[in-house]
This record gives sequence, C-alpha cells and structure tokens, in this order.
Amino acid sequence: MAKITREAAKERIAELTSTLKEANRNYYVLNAPTMSDFEFDTMLQELQALEKLYPDLALPDSPSQKVGSDLENMAPGSPLKEFAQYPHRYPMLSLGNTYNLEDMYEFHRKIKELVSVPFSYSAELKFDGAGICLTYRDGILVRALTRGDGHIGDDVTANVKTIKAIPSVLHSDGRWPVPKEFEIRGEIFMPYAAFDRLNAERDEDGDQLFANPRNAAAGSLKMLDPEIVATRGLDSIQYHMLGEGLPYASHDEMMQAAASWGIPTGKYSKICHRIEDVIEYIRFWDTERKKLPFPTDGVVIKVNELALRTQLGYTSKIPRWATAYKFKPEQACTRLYSIDYQVGRTGKVTPVANLDPVQLSGTVVKRATLHNADQMDALDIHIDDYVYVEKGGEIIPKITGVEMSKRLPGAEKPVFPKVCPDCGTPLAKDEDEAAWYCPNDACPTQIKSRFIHFCSRHAMNILAGDATIDQLFKKGYILHLSDMYDLTKEQLLTLDGWKDLSAERFLKSIENSKKAPFSAVLFALGIRHIGENTAKVLASHFKSVQALAAASEQELDEMDEIGPVLSRSIREYFADARHIVLINRLKADGLRFEQEEEQKISDILAGKTVVVTGTYSIPRDAMKKLISQNGGKNTSSVSASTSYLLTGTKPGPDKVKKAEKLGVKMMTEEEFHSLINDGH
Repeated sequence: MAKITREAAKERIAELTSTLKEANRNYYVLNAPTMSDFEFDTMLQELQALEKLYPDLALPDSPSQKVGSDLENMAPGSPLKEFAQYPHRYPMLSLGNTYNLEDMYEFHRKIKELVSVPFSYSAELKFDGAGICLTYRDGILVRALTRGDGHIGDDVTANVKTIKAIPSVLHSDGRWPVPKEFEIRGEIFMPYAAFDRLNAERDEDGDQLFANPRNAAAGSLKMLDPEIVATRGLDSIQYHMLGEGLPYASHDEMMQAAASWGIPTGKYSKICHRIEDVIEYIRFWDTERKKLPFPTDGVVIKVNELALRTQLGYTSKIPRWATAYKFKPEQACTRLYSIDYQVGRTGKVTPVANLDPVQLSGTVVKRATLHNADQMDALDIHIDDYVYVEKGGEIIPKITGVEMSKRLPGAEKPVFPKVCPDCGTPLAKDEDEAAWYCPNDACPTQIKSRFIHFCSRHAMNILAGDATIDQLFKKGYILHLSDMYDLTKEQLLTLDGWKDLSAERFLKSIENSKKAPFSAVLFALGIRHIGENTAKVLASHFKSVQALAAASEQELDEMDEIGPVLSRSIREYFADARHIVLINRLKADGLRFEQEEEQKISDILAGKTVVVTGTYSIPRDAMKKLISQNGGKNTSSVSASTSYLLTGTKPGPDKVKKAEKLGVKMMTEEEFHSLINDGH
C-alpha cells in the first residue's frame, strides 16, 4: 500500500468501517446483501492494511475484529426476536480467505514452519448457505443454533428437524460408537431447483423474490412456522465436529464416523498430501462447480491431523490450521439490447440494462443494473454492446465491462433522460450525489413505490405486493400513505381475483400494522437515506417524531451515525407541510410515533448521561438498553455534561482523550455491571 497521510487514513478507515458494517448487517441480518464477497473482502483487506499502518486509528467496532453476526443491530419485530438464544459452547469463528493461489502456498509455508512432522490437508467445497451448529446428546438432536455473533446463536431446532438430510436420531453400525455428547457444524443451503421453485411461487403470489439461494436458505431457517420451513427444500452438509475426549486422530476419520451415523458430510472432499494437490483440487472445482445443483463459493482446506490443529491453535478471530480460497465472481458475456430507466420511491432514477438471457451462477439473467449516469459514462456503454455481467456471491447482477472488440459500427450511445420517464418532470441532481431524481412527489411510479416500501415486511408488514398496490392506485383508492387505513372490504372485493378470505386477511394485516414500533413506522415513511437501521438509531435517540422533527442541525450532526447528507434530508422532510399532515393523519389512524417506554429496572443512573465506546460481552444496543432501563440517558459524543464514558474493549481513542480532558469518569463493563447490580 502506498504511503497515506494520517488524516487521510483516519477518514478512509471511518468510511470503510461504516460501509463494511452496513454490508455485514445487510448480509447477516436482512439476508439482502448489497455487495459481492469479492468486493467485501477487497475492502476488508484495505481496512486491515490501514489499521496495521495506524493501529491507534482502528475503531472499536471495526469489522476486522469480529465475526459477522445475524444478531447485532436487529430491527424490532424481526422474526429472530421470537427465537430463544443460547451461548455456543465453542465460539463459531470465521476463516481467513483469499482469491489468490499464491496465498495458498504462503499458508502452506507457515504451517510447515510450525509443524515438524508429515501432515495432510482435507480439501472441501465451501457451501454458500447459513451456518448451523447441531448438538447431539445420547444420539438425539437436542439443539440447533445459528451462528449469531459467533458467541450466542438462535435456537432453530424445530426448523432444523424439518430438514430431511439432518437426522434427529443417530444410529451406529458398531465401527464408530456415537459419543455421549458432541457438536457438529456445517451449512444449511438451498439447492438451485428448490430456489427456482420457491421464487416461481413467490412471483405468482406477487411476493418479493429472493436475491439468491443463500438468502432464501437463511430466511427460511429463521421463519417462525416449521411447517412452512419443511416445504422449502432445504439441504445440509456438516464439516466440523467438537466435543470432549472425541476418539479420532484425524478430521477425515471424524467425518467418516459422522457419516456412518447418518449425518450428511462432504462427499466432494479430498485428502491432499501436497499443496500442489490442493491447488489442483481448487482449479478443478473452479470450473466444475458450475455443474453442481447447489451454490458453492470456494474451497476450504484444513490440516487433517487433529493433534496438529491443537498445536497450531487460533488467533482471536480465525483458526491457524484452516483457510478458504474464494472463487472469483462468475462472469458471462451477453448482448445489451436496450436500457430502461426505473423510478424509485424517493424519485431516484436507475438505469437497468435489458440483456439477451444468459446462464450465471445457477440462474438465468435477463437484466442488470447500471447504477447511475456516471457509471454508464465510465463503462462507455452503447446499445447492442456485448457486456460482461457479474453476480458476485449470487447477488443482483451488475455490468462490469464492455467487450469493445464486438462493438458494431455506428452503435448508438444511450442518453440518460433529462425528464422523469414516468411523469415528464425535469430531473434534478444534488451536487454531492451521483444519482438523478424526479422531484415530483405526485409522480405515479414514486407513489406506488412508496406504498410498496410502506407495506414491506420490515416496515408496516401489510399483505400488499406490487400487483395489489398497482390495482389500488389505478382504481383511485390510494394516493397518500394514510389512505391505506381507509380501505374497505367492499373496495378490496373489486380487485381482480379477490374474495372474502383474501380481503379479510389484508384488512387484518392493516390492523396488525398499528402495533409496529416507532422505528418501523419511521422507516416506513420512506425518508430519503433513512434505512431500517438508521430508523432504529433515530427512534432510540429522539424517542418521538416530534423530537426528531424539532432536532437542530447541530443535534443531528453530533450523532455518530448521522452525516450531513442524512441530516439535511431529515430537516427537508419535516420542513414540508405535506409530510406533517401525513404524519398527523397516520397518528389519527393509530400508528405509533413514540418510542415505547422500556421496562425500568432501577433509577441508579437517573440524571446520568452515559457514552458507550468499544465492544462488550453483549451487543452494544443491549448495553445501551441496560443504561436506559436503569434510568440513564445515552448520548453519542462526550461533552462536559457526560457523567460516564463506558469503555469496552478497544475504546475509541478520541472519546477517551476528550473524557480525560474534560475530567469525565471512565467506567469498565465490569464496573458498570457492579454499579447497576449492587448499587455501588
């Protein structure tokens, strides 16, 4: 890495940390990834290099220091809240990974430096699904936990028992007795055939489609109804066993034992005695994986001998005896024959390329995003160009390049529209953004998109898909979001194909939406740049929509999570009288615009203002909740009015320095728990 100034490094570290945290949340929490594994890993490697160059600038919540989680920053009302949570007996760590074969040789060299006896590797396909930890006791499956944050997972035992591949009771053939108690870990995944069938059903029902099989597997695993999970066609593979006094000398022997009891293990695995054999295995599957009936995104290699694994040990985050080689995103070259310009709920206009159908990562791709006008210019896209399409990590396709050698003479260069393709209003563009927007709130496409967002599962969770919203709008039943609460059964029965039962279910979902917490309502309003997590942060900080609407620019800017773009968006939204009218109508309809009072534990922190920094034994949100439950107030920045700076592992150096300068008392997590539990 070229030398970078300290100030530039600080800014880039903050930017990378924020981007990667949000990507982690989209991947693990929402099951809706926004970047490919390759993009994520490239950015993570840049962050790690900068943190190595300037260790004191590393932020306490840096993604380089923790395993991705499906628990942190969980939105209120999410299905995960319904599952009991239990600690993992052994932490579920992640693996180091690379896209470079040279790094595999380097991994091998380091192992040889530490090990003086002959050894072998187990080379295995890396399945792209949801991590699972199964506990068997006396041969009976007693618990199945998700990865969670690596230390605590969700109990999804009832759902896992519906997966045919996973046995609830083990049977030994006598060669390998079943241990009294052990854990076995692996992946739950969705084969392409099941994924295609599920998405076809969802498309027919007007439901949002799953972006990829990994999302579908993770989403299915976390459903509350095991009967529905049973219909999803999930499969599983197990690849790592743990327990006290297990009588095996090698990983291979351990997996053979598990297979003999009926547990699904990797039939594609291979024992390699040379690193060259590992490389050959990787090269073989980099091509052959395209023929597999399930998603795989790389190869994992592990030292086979268990005694040597103990000798090699672990770092704080990864085992030293294993690593992963990630396949580079799969590409295809196909013809772009036209471009559509789609208008979103905020008015953002996105160019989408229409393509000759092409097979890519197990699905047929017909459309791909071009992001914005700047990206179109950077790619120098022309109509009838042959373009390279990528679905890194099986995510939404995007165009990454043009095959210039195939460009036709006189090929037309598309012109980004100057007016809205739906309503004809001249488009506008903020100086600090790449996107163009339709500023017309009455634009029909925007109106319908706002309703679709408002009704979505993580917003008001109303049973209305695209087709329903389109019909309601065309009939003139809905124009403003509050109109949703004025709909009648008689109106619904005029919609194509609607009967009494469907109308009653819809009206019931509308009534249930009134129970949604303030953060979900705030997210549902569709304020530009306020995503689900930001809505949660704002709701927790301001407690009510009145307080948020009255917030000054300074108060918004002081929040760590709020930048100037979002601050301006919030102030502009509440400065519009039409939005105040809408909020008042939704209040009258019974929606919640105030944060519910948390259950009080004590008043030990009454009148105290607490700032948290660093990482803790529990999620940061849980720590903040404990502060408020004990009468305290959470703020994001240290000031003269701060009572305590609560410092976890790797506290933010700027906050510590400011606390020292102002004489603010600093408190460790242990001291905090002693205070709220013992009162001193």
